[in-house]
Parts: sequence; structure tokens; C-alpha cells
Amino acid sequence: MAFISNGTTILDNGSFSASLGSMVLLSEQTASSSASIEFTSGIDSTYPIYKFEFININADTTDKRLLLKGSTNGGSSYGITKTTSAVLIYHAESDAYAETAYGTSSDLAQSTDGQRIIGTGMGSNADDNACGEMFLFNPSSTTFVKHFMIRTIQNDKDPNANDTFISGYFNTTSAINAIQFIQNSGNFDGTIKLYGIKDS
Repeated sequence: MAFISNGTTILDNGSFSASLGSMVLLSEQTASSSASIEFTSGIDSTYPIYKFEFININADTTDKRLLLKGSTNGGSSYGITKTTSAVLIYHAESDAYAETAYGTSSDLAQSTDGQRIIGTGMGSNADDNACGEMFLFNPSSTTFVKHFMIRTIQNDKDPNANDTFISGYFNTTSAINAIQFIQNSGNFDGTIKLYGIKDS
């Protein structure tokens, strides 16, 4: 017997036939004074695009940054070569200055270093947090490099509203199957969610 809503068949003979949404939550991890969060499963050929959401990332120590690293061996090692570009937009709480600038200290050129996902150093006060998102495109490809785009907004250490745009690629034709978010020093709190985006 079919279940029909507003003319659309939702369930028929025990199977869902309607779309249940294009974005699927795969996993969620919460850091509590943690040095890193790693996603070592769920990144494969199932989805053409993966999305990470950064929710209330807060450093334990002032002027620290969260970094991105990728792996082709399930997280046994990180350090895939990356080339990236970065644009930062600032506005001081005091209104003393506002600026849009190319982030020369936030980009990488054929480097295995961690990629900053937040343009400037985080504060360690309770309200000095950052939120944002990252898209990773076709990580299972064994033909092309793996592009990604990051956008974050933070209340930074100075304090400023800091809007950061970063894009680039993992320069490998091997499949990226694990992602690490690691503090450059010290620990951090916050939640990171991983979604798969289907039919994209």
C-alpha cells in the first residue's frame, strides 16, 4: 500500500520513492580542549561534494589558528601538497578601521603545511569564536586534483569581525579519504559536521 502526500508518492511497498533531501549528515564531532578532529571515514565515492560546517570554534589560547590537512591513506599520515589563495575582510569593533586584503600569510604555494581555515588569530574569550563552512569537490577522483572552498567568520583577538575566503586544491590525483582539522598550537573547542551532497 502506498503512502501519498499532496499527490506525491512518499512510500510504496516499503521503499521510499521521494527525495529525502540532497544534503546528508554523515558524522559530527565535538572538540573539548582537543588538539585536533579527524574525519577518517565517510569521505569516498558516494557523494561528488562533501561539506564541513564549523560551529563555535574557540581556541584555548589567544592568537591560535585552526588548520586543514588531507590524507590519501585513511588518516595514517597527513601532509598532501596544497596551493591556495585567501582574501580577508576586517572591520574593527571600535570602527577604527575596515579593510579588504589579500591574505599573504594565509595562502600556500605547493606546501604540505596545514591550510588556515581562519584568517587571523583567534581570541580565547568566551565570545571569541568562529563559524563557517568548507566544500570539498570530488575527493575520490583518481584523475583530477581535489578543489576546496572555505568561508569563515570570526570575532578575532583584536577584536574584529573577520570574514575569510580561502580556495585552492590538494595537488594529488590520489583519492582524498580523510581530513584533519588541527590547532597550530594548543587546543580548541567546537563542533564540526560532515555532510555528503548528492545529485550534485
